Amino acid sequence: MAESLIDWAYLFDRGEDFQSYRRFGAHEQSPGRWHFLVWAPNAAGVAIVGDFSDWAPRALAPLAATGCWEGTLEAAAGQLYKVQVTGADGTVTNKIDPFGFAFEKKPGTAAILTDLPAFDWQDQAWQAAARRHASRAKPVNIYELHLGSFKRHEDGGYLTYREAIREVIPYVRRMGYTHLELMPLMEHPLDASWGYQLMGYFAPTSRFGTPADFLAFVDAAHRAGLGVIMDWVPGHFIRNADALATFDGTPTFEYQDPHRADNVRWGTWNFDLGKTQVQSFLISSALFWLQHCHLDGLRVDAVSNMLYMDYDAGKEQDRNRDGGRENLEGRAFLERLNGVVAKASPEAWMIAEESSAYPKVTAPLEDGGLGFSAKWNMGWMNDTLRYFAMDPYARRDHINLLTFSFVYMHDERFILPFSHDEVVHGKKSLMHKMPGDRYNQFANLRVMFVWLMTHPGKKLLFMGSEWGQFLEWRDWSELEWRDLADPLNAAMQVFTRTLNKLYAKTPALWLDDKTDAGITVTIGDRQDVLSFIRHGARPEDDVIVVMNLLPEERQHFAVPVPRAGIYTVLLNTESQHFGGTWVRLQRTLHSRDKPANGQPATVDVVLPAMGALLIAPKPAP
Repeated sequence: MAESLIDWAYLFDRGEDFQSYRRFGAHEQSPGRWHFLVWAPNAAGVAIVGDFSDWAPRALAPLAATGCWEGTLEAAAGQLYKVQVTGADGTVTNKIDPFGFAFEKKPGTAAILTDLPAFDWQDQAWQAAARRHASRAKPVNIYELHLGSFKRHEDGGYLTYREAIREVIPYVRRMGYTHLELMPLMEHPLDASWGYQLMGYFAPTSRFGTPADFLAFVDAAHRAGLGVIMDWVPGHFIRNADALATFDGTPTFEYQDPHRADNVRWGTWNFDLGKTQVQSFLISSALFWLQHCHLDGLRVDAVSNMLYMDYDAGKEQDRNRDGGRENLEGRAFLERLNGVVAKASPEAWMIAEESSAYPKVTAPLEDGGLGFSAKWNMGWMNDTLRYFAMDPYARRDHINLLTFSFVYMHDERFILPFSHDEVVHGKKSLMHKMPGDRYNQFANLRVMFVWLMTHPGKKLLFMGSEWGQFLEWRDWSELEWRDLADPLNAAMQVFTRTLNKLYAKTPALWLDDKTDAGITVTIGDRQDVLSFIRHGARPEDDVIVVMNLLPEERQHFAVPVPRAGIYTVLLNTESQHFGGTWVRLQRTLHSRDKPANGQPATVDVVLPAMGALLIAPKPAP
């Protein structure tokens, strides 16, 4: 045992142990006997304290020259424990177990003696399909979710993971989404951090139940046909003295240089991403969630903070050893992370939340890229929201806010995000951003959602936006479900569900998000109308999108189409069914041999005021 432990500890030390959670932390060797392995290279002593010893220390022994401490103690599953570290200066501090699989409920921070969570998975069909169809040419429409505020009990208490199986999964599936994206569910002490200031990198938060309960939630989502993505935060961690900070009495997980360690913007400590042991720790965490917990992807938070020396407040002048802005260790870590994940879980989505124009974020490593599967398109999101928030008649000189995206839409593999960050801290909900009276706000929102769902790129929408919740998101209470008693909110929900399902069953809207062959812009030089064609595998699979961006109906509007024939209207945002005013809808359109804007024919339509149409060739009988 000692020999193999030394071997593994050396691999961890070199940054090559990517399943370190299987050895570090606490593991039950036999009933009532638990083995502990702790990395604390500069500690003068390490002990375990817990229920089993009335919180008296039980010393661990140094493991050769590995910087690790180990020992076997008598204890029972379910008991609480902490790691007691004596620093070189004699200071004694009780710390969390960095590799703990479960923690007590807040405000306590002790780990619970829990071995690697076991589960009887029933998602084999989902896993097999994911491996067979690892191609990115598939529909991805993500419902972003904060589990603590989706729904709550009448007394304000949280749903459990098990209750979420009944409350969340059927709703998201019914609404036509393909994936759930969970804001971080790793253990964290502060509700208001939304899970982005972490302490437990291998532990689902105890707020909602046990690790087994969390695995049951993932399993149920897969059996319902939903992928599960979770936000993951490898750049920084909480400052709390009983967590990872100065773990062995000196900077251990964080940078030695306090200036580099200090994350001013978020009040946290930055991981030293150049430290090999930290690489073992973090990459092991990624693989724990992807492989052991069967997650389908990780949305990597705050990538810009890991890529730039000068990203944080007060660091505007920071430069690397070559005089550049780039954080060389951060880039090397991200390359290594994505390289390991690509080999271990090639079907997994690694998604960068990266807010700058850093090049080749989603390019393969062999082409000089960072190797991410996708990147949030923050520029598209900001420009779109700025445009749609304007009075329609003030938009005339700003159509470039939409059309500029056509210049760079294929530079990366993009996800188009309307996320939680856009509906909080005084920014207003998506519906509340829209101009005009309540009716026109919903009309604008429907057109904006068509722009989201038809523009090249995968999709993401934050919970509550699908029915046009008026209030900003509040993490301390559930969504405003009572809104759905209002006919306009209920109709908006029907519209979003219809649009989601149309997207999923229409390959032209997702088959080719990455090349010019997937889209032809046919009207992009007007101030009030935008039209483009999304191309399928065959000409008869094409879909034509036309958006009227002014509240003025247009009779006999000529929409360019790619070939002569009969067309059908797939969707009209102004249908009364969706909260609009149209009772009788155009269904069948006959093309005219009138070339326009590079296309051989046109169809004559009544273009609804502040509305959008999706048109497709009518299938042969």
